[in-house]
Amino acid sequence: METRYEHSKKGGTVKALLKGALDYNWISQLQGRRMHRIYQLLSAVLLLSSLLFLSGCKPSPHPKHPHYEIKKPKVKYSPTKKSLEKMVKKLKGSPYVWAEEGPNNFDCSGYTYYMYGSMGIDLPRTAREQAKVGKYIKPSELKYGDLIFFDTTKRRNGKITHVGMYLGDGWFTHASTTKNEVVYSNLRTSPYYKKRLRICRRYLPSTKQSLLARTKQHNIPWKTKAIADLKMKTQAKAALQRTASRPVIDNSSKKGAFFVQVGSFRGKPKSALLYKIRRLGYSYKIIHFPMNGRQISKLLIGPYRYKATALDILPKVKKEIEPAAFIAEIL
Repeated sequence: METRYEHSKKGGTVKALLKGALDYNWISQLQGRRMHRIYQLLSAVLLLSSLLFLSGCKPSPHPKHPHYEIKKPKVKYSPTKKSLEKMVKKLKGSPYVWAEEGPNNFDCSGYTYYMYGSMGIDLPRTAREQAKVGKYIKPSELKYGDLIFFDTTKRRNGKITHVGMYLGDGWFTHASTTKNEVVYSNLRTSPYYKKRLRICRRYLPSTKQSLLARTKQHNIPWKTKAIADLKMKTQAKAALQRTASRPVIDNSSKKGAFFVQVGSFRGKPKSALLYKIRRLGYSYKIIHFPMNGRQISKLLIGPYRYKATALDILPKVKKEIEPAAFIAEIL
C-alpha cells in the first residue's frame, strides 16, 4: 500500500509538473504577444509624437494670417560677393513662409530682399518689381550674386512670379515653394527652371573703388535707390529735350496713367515683340482704333502712376526695344 501510494504520488507529481510546464509555456507566449503589441503601440505613439513635434517646430508655408508689413533688414555687411557667400551658407534650409522677409523665414523675393538689404542695397519687395531695376544682363553673362527671374505660371504668360540668386555653374539659391525651404537648384539640369527663365539683373557695384567713391561723396552707404534717383533726374532732362519736337500726349500733372509708347501698328503687334517686352519684365497695353478704314493698334508699356517713373523707363525702352519710343498719357 505504501509503495502504491508513493508511485501514485510520484505519477501525480510528474503530471502536475508537465501541466505546469505547459501552462507556463502558454502564459509566456501570451505575455510575449501582449508585450509585442504594447511595443508596437508605444512605437507608433513615439513616431506620431516626433512628427507632431517636428511639424510644430517648422512654420506653415502659407499661414492663415500673413505678416504683410515689410521689415527692412539691418545693414550688417558690405556689398560684396563674400558677404553674399556668408549669408547663403547661413540661410540654407531656412523655412519658406509666404510674405516673410527674414531674418528666419522667407518667401522667394523676401529672401533676395533680405540679403541685399543686409548689405545696404535697397531692392523692391516683390519679384516682379525687383525684375524692373538693376542692370539687365544676358543669361550667358551671369555672375555670382545676380538675380534670375522666372515665370512659374502654368501657361507661362510672361509674368514674373519667382526669383533666385545665381551662384555659378548653373546653380542658384532660392526659397522653394515645393520644398518649403531655402534650397539650391541648377538651371542646366532642371528643364523646369530653364524653360521658365525670363530675365536676369545685376545689383552689386562693379569695383570697390567706385563703392568707396560713392561713400565718401555722399557720406552714406552705397544704395541703388540713391544712384537711381540721381540717374532719373539726368535722364529726365535729356528725354524731355529729345522728345520736345514729337507729338506727345501729355500734360504737366504729376499723377495719371502714363505710358511709354512703343509704336503704332496696322492690325496687331507681332507676337515676338510682345514676348520680348514680357521677357524684359515690362507690362503692356494695346489700344485699338480705326483709321481710314483700317484697324490701328497702339502698343504702350505701363501704366505708371507718375510721369517721372515713365521718364526713367523711357531710355531703357529705347535701348532695349524701340529707339523711337516716347512718353504718352492716356486719360
